[in-house]
Amino acid sequence: MSTKTQTKNTLKTDWHTFISSSAWRWFKKVTVLIIFSLVINHLATPDSFPGSDYYRFPIEGFLASIVLCIIIGIITEINFQYYKKKHFYKKVEMATIVWFMASTLGYITLMYIPVNFIFSLVVDGQIEFYYLLIGLLITLLLSFILIGLSYAQDVYNLYKSSIRDAVVTIESGAKTTKLAYESIACFYSENKVVFAVKNDGTTISTDFILNELEEKINNQLFYRANRQIIVHKDAVEEIEKIENGKLRIQLKAAIENDAIKEINISRYKRKEFMNWFQ
Repeated sequence: MSTKTQTKNTLKTDWHTFISSSAWRWFKKVTVLIIFSLVINHLATPDSFPGSDYYRFPIEGFLASIVLCIIIGIITEINFQYYKKKHFYKKVEMATIVWFMASTLGYITLMYIPVNFIFSLVVDGQIEFYYLLIGLLITLLLSFILIGLSYAQDVYNLYKSSIRDAVVTIESGAKTTKLAYESIACFYSENKVVFAVKNDGTTISTDFILNELEEKINNQLFYRANRQIIVHKDAVEEIEKIENGKLRIQLKAAIENDAIKEINISRYKRKEFMNWFQ
C-alpha cells in the first residue's frame, strides 16, 4: 500500500472517530436534557405528578423547558469553547472551573431577566418581581446542576489531556520543536537564555523568557523553584531539608547538567512547594 493511501486511510479513520465521539457527546447531553425536563415538569404541578388520579402529561411545560434549556445550552457551549481555547487547553484547575460556571450563570441571568420581562408583559400585562426573582433562582440552580451533569466528563477529559498529552512549542532561531510535557525535566535560565532539559539530559536552547514560559505551561506539573529554574514534578528524585529552613532538590540521575545540579527552594516557598509536590 502506498504512503499516500495509508495517509488517506488514517485521516478517514481519525475523521470517523471524531464524528463518533462528537455524536456520542451530544447524545449524552440531549439525553440528560430530556430526562431532566421530564422529571422537573412531572414534579412541578399536582396534575402532572406520577400516580395522580388526574394525571396529564405536561406538554406545555416540557416544551417550554426544552426551549429554555436549548438557549441555556447554546450559552454554555459558547462559553465552554471560549474557556477551552483560552484557559483549559493549558491547565484545568478548580479556580478556572469556578470562573467558567460563574460566568455562564451570569450570562444566563442576563438572558433570563429581559426574556422574562417580555413574557410577563405579553401574557399577564404586568411584572411580578417576586416571581421573577424566584424563577431566576430556580433557573440558576437547575442550570448549575444541568451544566455540571453535561460538562463534567468534558472537563475531566481536558484535565487528563492537559496532564498527559500536552506539548510546549519551543522556538530556537529558525528551528521549531514540539516537546511533550512528560519528556521535559526542567527549564533553566543562564546568561539570559532559557534552556529546556529533557529526561535523557539533552538540552535545547529556546527563545522563551522564563516568566513568559511560566504562564504557558501547566502549573500542576511544573513549578518555578527559583528565579532561574522551573522543574517538572516527575523529574524530582529527592528533596532534602537544609539550613535556614530551605530545601534542596535533586533531579533524577539521568539528567546530568552542572547548571541544575543543585536546586534550592527558599524557606518562604517551602510550604507552597511541598503542597504542590504532594
